[in-house]
Amino acid sequence: MTEDSRLIVVAGGGGFIGGYLVAELRKRGFSQIRSVDIKPIDEWYQVFDDVENLVMDLKRLDHCHTACRDAWEVYNLAADMGGMGFIENNKALCMLSVLINTHLLEAAQAAKVERFFYASSACVYNGEKQQETDVTALSEDDAYPALAEDGYGWEKLFSERMCRHFMEDFGMTTRVARFHNVYGPLGTWDGGREKAPAAISRKVIEAVARDGDEIEIWGDGEQTRSFMYIDDCIKGIDLIMHSDIIEPINLGSSELVSINELVDIVEQIADVTLQRNYNLDAPKGVRGRNSDNTKIQGYLGWEPDTPLRDGMAATYQWIRGEYLKREEVSSDS
Repeated sequence: MTEDSRLIVVAGGGGFIGGYLVAELRKRGFSQIRSVDIKPIDEWYQVFDDVENLVMDLKRLDHCHTACRDAWEVYNLAADMGGMGFIENNKALCMLSVLINTHLLEAAQAAKVERFFYASSACVYNGEKQQETDVTALSEDDAYPALAEDGYGWEKLFSERMCRHFMEDFGMTTRVARFHNVYGPLGTWDGGREKAPAAISRKVIEAVARDGDEIEIWGDGEQTRSFMYIDDCIKGIDLIMHSDIIEPINLGSSELVSINELVDIVEQIADVTLQRNYNLDAPKGVRGRNSDNTKIQGYLGWEPDTPLRDGMAATYQWIRGEYLKREEVSSDS
């Protein structure tokens, strides 16, 4: 059996990152891909007819066994998550995703998969190290002593440990990447689960479309983040999955910006200047967070490097197109 004919499973394949990963695997010539997601297929971000698309609840062990049957590699991107507004208001729901990784690891071990990838998050990092806007970039060691983001972050940190112990106790090859704020076209841009790049793009688009001159910003706009373009994320997943990196590793851009600077970028793309209204009571997360890429550079000689301005231009134009299509449908109905 040739490598590209072996079965690859993408858990969360109906999601934003999962859809891009499935597309990339197809592009690379893999002919046996199983994409699994809990959402109805008509709600998947990307769907491909030549892929085995399964609607299943991966919190259930029996569904995980079905998903992993005959698999060569498993990529676990499945989780109940969203932007800061969702995470801060759905802590228990986020924690329940621990069942997905636990049961997938059990099923993958039983199926004797070759490699298992887990998508973790920068939310695992100690919150006390993220209290200043001029934040020191977070290195992998900053996850301990543990003080992860409540709910979502703790689930991710626990699941990282599960991967580690399955590797230590059962010899399973597991790889863990800590994602930092992934964005790009085809992502969530409305409804409450969108992240800052998409939310700000939509707000600017709405203001322009309605001849408005204001935009609401959550927090004071001085909180800082780094944002990774989806193409870099997919490349990083592949490099980390097939590397010898046995520890959890940062996968994120090191280009630190404030939310105000992110708004500046979107306004420049849209060629507008808006009055900013700051909602200090809205969810805003930690004060500052950035990715220290020393280790990924050392291991792979690479780091995510798409300039934020370039990625946001593509993202903005896609969201604008989706917004205009929605408005056209609304006006016709």
